[in-house]
Amino acid sequence: MQSVDVAIVGGGMVGLAVACGLEGCGLRVAVLEHQPPQPVAADAPPSLRVSAINAASEKLLEKLGVWRDILQMRASAYHGMEVWEKDSFGRIAFEDKGYGYTHLGHIIENNVIHQALWNKAQQGKDITLMAPAELQQVAWGENEAFLTLKDGNMLTARLVVGADGANSWLRDKADIPLTFWDYEHSALVATIRTEEPHGAVARQAFHGDGILAFLPLSDPHLCSIVWSLPPLEAQRMQQASEDEFNQALCVAFDNRLGLTKVEGDRQVFPLTGRYARQFAAHRLALVGDAAHTIHPLAGQGVNLGFMDAAELIAELRRLFAQGKDIGQHLYLRRYERSRKHSAAVMLASMQGFRELFAGNNPAKKLLRDVGLKLADSLPGVKPQLLRQAMGLHDLPEWLR
Repeated sequence: MQSVDVAIVGGGMVGLAVACGLEGCGLRVAVLEHQPPQPVAADAPPSLRVSAINAASEKLLEKLGVWRDILQMRASAYHGMEVWEKDSFGRIAFEDKGYGYTHLGHIIENNVIHQALWNKAQQGKDITLMAPAELQQVAWGENEAFLTLKDGNMLTARLVVGADGANSWLRDKADIPLTFWDYEHSALVATIRTEEPHGAVARQAFHGDGILAFLPLSDPHLCSIVWSLPPLEAQRMQQASEDEFNQALCVAFDNRLGLTKVEGDRQVFPLTGRYARQFAAHRLALVGDAAHTIHPLAGQGVNLGFMDAAELIAELRRLFAQGKDIGQHLYLRRYERSRKHSAAVMLASMQGFRELFAGNNPAKKLLRDVGLKLADSLPGVKPQLLRQAMGLHDLPEWLR
């Protein structure tokens, strides 16, 4: 029977961030993960799953000592953002220099971030990486939680961190209720070669029933796309011939970067919003997708998860330094209050956006066009929107 202070179930990006953040504070940490990540080859084509990492997440990754490694592997800074509605006058644009920033964020492949955090965790003296490891049973005792693995090994921990994704097994076993809704959209992701260079600008077009984002990669002619469409349409586009797909993509994107060509696979993922009624319980804290999932239209999912990690790291370090029981729900409520509020605000604003930009109702179309135009031209609005997008309103104290 192995005994640790914190058992993190799920060694994805957010779970590993928590582990790396606790290194050196005196807590013994174990990370349980199905499979260790495959090393990222420098000459491998870009992976389909990418994240738009904002300034707040960058600060966290820097503090964890992995940011330089990520930049050395593969990352693409973007310096501008454009959002518009197809066939109308509604548009808004941002660029970093005008607001005193060196960049607005980075587009990074998820496996690059994952690899850098895994390497860092492997070097940690207080961190034990257990992979492959799968949970079979959990029992919540008064002073510790008892974890039984499928290989028969057992583990006790004063706190279990659920970083086991959207269909969290731990959340289920702790009987934490979940509010969820179907966005009635699926995300089609692919890598696209563009005729004209993307100029390090992230672009997003709203068109009738879909939302199309072009995220600039390090090759000036390559973008990762996230195309949010009704499920049947997303499947049709996934199965369409390359020529048919390229043509539909050009039309949806207003031909902004000339002719576009799909490179490699196209994958489709159903989109569901989720919000756990509790982010903490006796001997349990939920982070990342285990606590919430949102529509990818603003690319904030992983940033929200990283801020959960940052808040939990600060809270556990503080409790441990004060000699308090890190698994008491009473003490974890501070983390829960802070992160539930942030997630609720983000979920509500994404839902509002999603509903406002859905469909072709003429009155609604006029409303959103005027809204985009005003946001673009009214003094003081864009700096606030930019700070929000960069996560600078929501930074935990230790990252400021």
